[in-house]
Amino acid sequence: MSGHSKWASIKHKKGAADAKRGRLFSRLSKEITVAARDGGGDIKTNARLRTVVQTARTANMPLDNIDRAIKKGTGELPGVTYEELVYEGYAPGGVAVLIRLLTDNKNRAAAEVRHIFDKRGGNMGGPGSVAWMFEMKGLITVGKEGADEEKLFAAALEAGAEDFSPEGENFEIYTAVGDLEKVKTALTAAGFAPAGAEVSRIPKNYVAVGEEDARRLLGLINALEEYEDVQNVYANFDIPDEILEKIGD
Repeated sequence: MSGHSKWASIKHKKGAADAKRGRLFSRLSKEITVAARDGGGDIKTNARLRTVVQTARTANMPLDNIDRAIKKGTGELPGVTYEELVYEGYAPGGVAVLIRLLTDNKNRAAAEVRHIFDKRGGNMGGPGSVAWMFEMKGLITVGKEGADEEKLFAAALEAGAEDFSPEGENFEIYTAVGDLEKVKTALTAAGFAPAGAEVSRIPKNYVAVGEEDARRLLGLINALEEYEDVQNVYANFDIPDEILEKIGD
């Protein structure tokens, strides 16, 4: 459904930095800590925590790491207080970019994100400048390997999913935010094993990008994703497969 998903698949195959376990575990630890802080440490009653813990387990994050992150959120262990921030801007090619961060230093994070935009040919925008171009949706990913597409599609729709799309090595199922847990549970009961489930920001439309802008755009996105405080980067670009493959080589 999005060029970003295709690019993520290429990066995964090539073992790019963002796919490294340590970086992923750091992000997940922050998410777990914040979810536990905001909703308590019991996964039975905290749906947000339950979802991110399941994602962490799917990623083979050690159980001790998960437990420590929960206890930091509930105050049972000392930890850092994270603030959730969203920054907006434009990348080369006129692509809208939305960045979500969890940081313990707002001023540092703001300066670093602005520096990345300036260095990579983008422009920071004010609050609301591009957020309206994205919709909050539940996003469930299921690996293609061993999954029957027709059965998965039928099970997803029956459970209340809104959209279904094959992307790279995964199938992506989109839901209303309030239906994310219900659809994920239904897919699991139907014999599928979701690789991830999260609330995401999905573009309402996409900007076609040529090769030159694509290289600069993806350089900006990579730099943002490698910054330690960044949890998610959302962008409304559409790059043809042949250009993505050329850039990925």
